[in-house]
Amino acid sequence: MTTTRRTALAGLGAGALAAAMPRSRAWADAPGALSRPVTTGFERLRADGYRLLAGHKVGLVANPTSTDRTLRHIADILHAVPGIQLQAIFGPEHGFRGSAPAGASEPRTTDPATGITVFDIYNTAGAPLEHILQTSGIDLLLFDIQDVGARFYTYASTLYDVMAACARLAIPVIVLDRPNPIGAQAPSGPVLQPAQASFIGRAPIALQHAMTMGELALFFHRYCLHPAGAPPRVVTMEGWSRALFFDQTGLPWIAPSPNMPTLETAIAYPGTCLFEGTVLSVGRGTALPFLQLGGPEVDAHPWVAALRQADLPGLAIRETWFTPSSSVDRDRLVHGLNLIVTDRRRFDALATGLALLCAARPLCQGPLWRGTGRTADLLFGTDSIRHAIDAGTAPRAIIANWQGELADFERRRRTVLLYHS
Repeated sequence: MTTTRRTALAGLGAGALAAAMPRSRAWADAPGALSRPVTTGFERLRADGYRLLAGHKVGLVANPTSTDRTLRHIADILHAVPGIQLQAIFGPEHGFRGSAPAGASEPRTTDPATGITVFDIYNTAGAPLEHILQTSGIDLLLFDIQDVGARFYTYASTLYDVMAACARLAIPVIVLDRPNPIGAQAPSGPVLQPAQASFIGRAPIALQHAMTMGELALFFHRYCLHPAGAPPRVVTMEGWSRALFFDQTGLPWIAPSPNMPTLETAIAYPGTCLFEGTVLSVGRGTALPFLQLGGPEVDAHPWVAALRQADLPGLAIRETWFTPSSSVDRDRLVHGLNLIVTDRRRFDALATGLALLCAARPLCQGPLWRGTGRTADLLFGTDSIRHAIDAGTAPRAIIANWQGELADFERRRRTVLLYHS
């Protein structure tokens, strides 16, 4: 057992520690191939009798993914446990119950199931967030949300913000770990530059960071938060391997957000979400968000033809028409393409996203980028990629340009990894 992992498991009982060893081998590549189910951080906390929560006024950052494997929400479970005081609940983007659309949240309310106050902390940081935490009366914060493995998915930013606020307030943080659903063997993509820090990217991590939420918490503490306060406790998973996709864990898939309905969506998302910085639709308001792209003025035929000539392994592309019911091009007929991941082990989301953008640029009748291009820069984590695409730089050359910073990030990332198989 490494020093990092020993620290992460500190505080668990002997029975839970024994259950954590030895690590199982990676499962087969076939979708759904399963050796034994993965045990989440919450389930290990429960198996240990919630000892880490005893005597505390607990605040819970959670959303609809925060369940056990029977789909019972952990807020309901904790509320019913004698001796555990669930003091407050905090909702991220989309809200605690997940009813709000992208870029929105649910207002402060009382949870009807538990009678506990639910505070809205979406895109809230610094003094306002500290005030909310103090108002809530908590003295320990529990974080349990399913991530999807991309830097601009905002739950990681919420984790960063609550850790920063809790450090200043001397409130301990416990992260209940869950799988990175798209695998976590190697990071990919550009590393966030400080000038592009925002709520869709707080810290200098790679776009596809290849870490779990627990590992991100340790990374934020070690490399980003000053003063950092006490390190977060991470209750690790049992049986998870970095090579696993979510459908190989035995855990039920719950959409982490309204436009993340399937694992295939999550696999493509690190590349196709880059189109949020363009004038084109990413398929929000359709049955295939982030798996179909296009615009009312786009001629998709040459777009598809160009991409079929590119070296994009693990991907099939077809021409399609769709009408979004919300967001960009709402109620307009859109011509575009549909992406189908045929081999997820060979599929490269970032290389695919860049190829799509480079091929789309000459097809737009006007500018490709939304507004000034600032949104695209925030998504990339740098303004150099947008400029490179505008200059006609080939995707392979763009990828080559970020390899140095990615290697530096990888060296830091390795110091906080909790799972090594």
